[in-house]
Amino acid sequence: MNNQTTFTEIASEVQLFQNIEQKERFIFVVGALVSRLISLHKAAEIMEMETEIFLNILELMGIDFSYLTPEDIVIEKSW
Repeated sequence: MNNQTTFTEIASEVQLFQNIEQKERFIFVVGALVSRLISLHKAAEIMEMETEIFLNILELMGIDFSYLTPEDIVIEKSW
């Protein structure tokens, strides 16, 4: 099994989107977003969604995203 086949099989498990291209793009965008390679606005733009809708999807999927640094999150949670 090659890498593209594996990636396509993983992407097909994403239930939120109808076609495989959207599913693959979503996985790529989430990876880039979590790695801080792109902004939330850019991620939403790539997915052709409003930023708030994209953020809601992340929340529904249990993907924590914050503009804050990890240190800021610790401080905020301790208030």
